[in-house]
Amino acid sequence: MSKINTVSTNNSTDINLYVIKIGGNVIDNSENLHNFLKDFNALDGFKILVHGGGKVATQLSETLGIEPKLVDGRRITDIETLRVVTMVYGGLINKNIVAQLQRFGTNAIGLTGADGDFIRAKKRPVKTIDYGFVGDIDEDSINPKNLKNLMDGGFTPVFCALTHDGEGQLLNTNADTIASALAVALSGLYKTTLIYCFEKKGVLKDINDEESLIKDISPKRYEELKTEQIIHSGMLPKLDNAFAAISCGVKGVIIGHSNDLGKLKNNEPFGTLLSRYE
Repeated sequence: MSKINTVSTNNSTDINLYVIKIGGNVIDNSENLHNFLKDFNALDGFKILVHGGGKVATQLSETLGIEPKLVDGRRITDIETLRVVTMVYGGLINKNIVAQLQRFGTNAIGLTGADGDFIRAKKRPVKTIDYGFVGDIDEDSINPKNLKNLMDGGFTPVFCALTHDGEGQLLNTNADTIASALAVALSGLYKTTLIYCFEKKGVLKDINDEESLIKDISPKRYEELKTEQIIHSGMLPKLDNAFAAISCGVKGVIIGHSNDLGKLKNNEPFGTLLSRYE
């Protein structure tokens, strides 16, 4: 991820902000999602939620006779698939989350990157693979001033994994990357913590052993873990994004189970903490 432009003020960086991304497996389980959103609602201060689409987009595609196309786990977004993910991400899932948060007391507002011109992306160029209508985020993508105005107005943004190119085209964009870019862009305005919540306790030495949690990872330790091939390959992109965010001003990154988010309210540690310190 490229360095994102930030906006700084003299005193606002004393205010905490949580940028929290929930994984698809949380979305796919209604009970887990319900409990997670209750814990999210209980967090004090400014917060932003980012989500993808789970399995719902794939299921709807199959129902409509549109064959999902994936390359190494990445969705090829042709025009028909874009219509599906827009319906699912920006509609069904986003509005269900917003409605539940309103029930719990959070004045949430559901958004794509096109709303408020909050997130512009560039269509991924064709190299060996044509990913279709997929957006890549760069240093000019996030509009932190507009986001600050929204949160100052008492709203909690809930972003789905859709951006726009400024020319009228929606783009399917990785939710992990959106969360990281938001955290970086707002780190000049707030003491920002980025949190990835999914179905595991955190970064594990053994993907099949929940008790093999690695509680703390510094940049130096991360390089050692990669050299020793201890970290599961599927976790590497998330960690690369996380450490890129930290190097650009984010206070810290937590990767942990969605069920443990409530511990944050009581300042209890959970998951794996990533920071720039040894």
